[in-house]
Amino acid sequence: MVKIAVILGSTRPGRNGAAVAKWAYDIAAKRSDAQFELVDIEDFELPLLDEPAPPAMGQYSKPHTKVWADKIASFDGFIFVTPEYNHSTSGALKNAIDYLYKEWNNKAAGFISYGSAGGARAVEHLRVIAAELQIATVRSQVMLSLFTDFENFSAFKPAAHHEKEVNALLDQLIPWATALQTLRSK
Repeated sequence: MVKIAVILGSTRPGRNGAAVAKWAYDIAAKRSDAQFELVDIEDFELPLLDEPAPPAMGQYSKPHTKVWADKIASFDGFIFVTPEYNHSTSGALKNAIDYLYKEWNNKAAGFISYGSAGGARAVEHLRVIAAELQIATVRSQVMLSLFTDFENFSAFKPAAHHEKEVNALLDQLIPWATALQTLRSK
């Protein structure tokens, strides 16, 4: 059975992403076709990229990088929960992604985003980043509006139809994550 990480991609104090990631994880955990884990990048205390060698070399020297690498390596796929900050993803998520290379390769990802435009532009950037890391991204995504899915821009109250969108994302992500296991086993 594939293992999927729901990655909380914000470290901002008072972040909306914590409620979004927990909501997504709770929906996913009802399924029996994969295992899910909520992964909060804040828990890994990653400073601004401080590894001397490029991640593609796999020569991690810092303890925090090794812990992060082991965690990401343990998954077959990812749901990135991202805010949209200034028409892109958070610097914290980009930094966490940039720490690693092979741990992301030949895995699948989907996106849940939130922002004034549903986080669409953050996901556009993440799709390009994922392609460089050899992550296959699925088409379905969940876009949450700060205007309609959050009360006062902070209390998460998603519209009911978003649960179907999360399951549609998972219906694509799980088969892709399963199929890509064959590439990693070679």
